[in-house]
Amino acid sequence: MIRLESIEKTYRMGDQEVRALRGVSAEIDAGEMVAIIGASGSGKSTLMHILGCLDRPDRGRYLLEGRDVAALSKNALADVRNRRIGFVFQSFNLLPRLTALENVELPMLYGSLGQPRRRAQQALDRVGLGDRVGHRPSQLSGGQAQRVAVARALVTDPAVVLADEPTGNLDSTTGADVLQLLADLNAEGRTIILVTHDPAIAAKCKRHIRLRDGQIE
Repeated sequence: MIRLESIEKTYRMGDQEVRALRGVSAEIDAGEMVAIIGASGSGKSTLMHILGCLDRPDRGRYLLEGRDVAALSKNALADVRNRRIGFVFQSFNLLPRLTALENVELPMLYGSLGQPRRRAQQALDRVGLGDRVGHRPSQLSGGQAQRVAVARALVTDPAVVLADEPTGNLDSTTGADVLQLLADLNAEGRTIILVTHDPAIAAKCKRHIRLRDGQIE
């Protein structure tokens, strides 16, 4: 599903250049649950942005489902982000004025997918929140809010779900519940990429890609 070939990324900070990624090559097959693990500054966030088509590498190739991402137009990239990649972030990124159902509907409205209300309801049912559809984020616990975020990531039936420190704002028990939800989704055949600095969280995954100073150890 994913192939990275000698990916390099450099950022300029004032007069200095920071080489965030230094020739990263890796493959991830469909149906895998993989942890990208590393300390702060290791390059894992940069790699996640590239995997999520939120940024482009300076050098190297990124193939997603056989397509060279660099060759895609701006509109095609937006379509990939909307339909083929689901995102789950540490801070949930829910809109406070919208209900759980409306938050989950958003990707389908941007992507003009049919039956958004029905699909959003099904996604919330899948994560165990079918009875919270009318609740706003302020009326949800942290674990419930993250489950809404997982439902939003799933609602377009993406090829891969990228979860960036998905338990970072949760207590250990609630975090374990969210990790188990991701593991259950993987058991159903969903490809999950989990980005974390915590080895205990990465232990939920069957394979680890460990980064250090922009390279795979």
